[in-house]
Amino acid sequence: MKSVLPYPLVSASLLLLWVLLNQSLSPGQLVIGCVVAIAGGLILTRLQLPKVRIRRPGVALRLAGLVIADIVRSNIAVGRIILGIGAGQRTSGFVHISLDLRDPFGLACLAGIITATPGTLWVNFDGSEGVLTMHVLDLIDESAWVETIKGRYERHLLEIFTSAPQAEGQEQVA
Repeated sequence: MKSVLPYPLVSASLLLLWVLLNQSLSPGQLVIGCVVAIAGGLILTRLQLPKVRIRRPGVALRLAGLVIADIVRSNIAVGRIILGIGAGQRTSGFVHISLDLRDPFGLACLAGIITATPGTLWVNFDGSEGVLTMHVLDLIDESAWVETIKGRYERHLLEIFTSAPQAEGQEQVA
């Protein structure tokens, strides 16, 4: 069974997504959805992804709540900009943020959070320097954006994706 469905949650999610996108439970759509789901799981085995361990699921749920609230707030703010509500000149710009986060899964989550939030876009991450470049539609205060990314998102992602700190004087065994 593991050879046919190496990633059963991914395959189930793909099947569910297929059914939702096609808005049909017809036998033909279910067969095609099953083929897509099985093929998607098998393709993931070729990528040889490293195992990920989410260390603090409670923090992940708290982060999800923050992200949802921020996305709603940003949708309202961008809607106001589009409708021309509120006086003042809008200035867009780039913000450079030095990150402590280096875990690839954490960085992928941060990229998704930033890009999913209306009015912001992940532009680049310099891995050697640890500097994130993002674009903001309505850039009023750069330091507020740095605090938002580092304080609201990166802090939680560090808790979720990094291992527990070593006790002083204790060596890590490889």
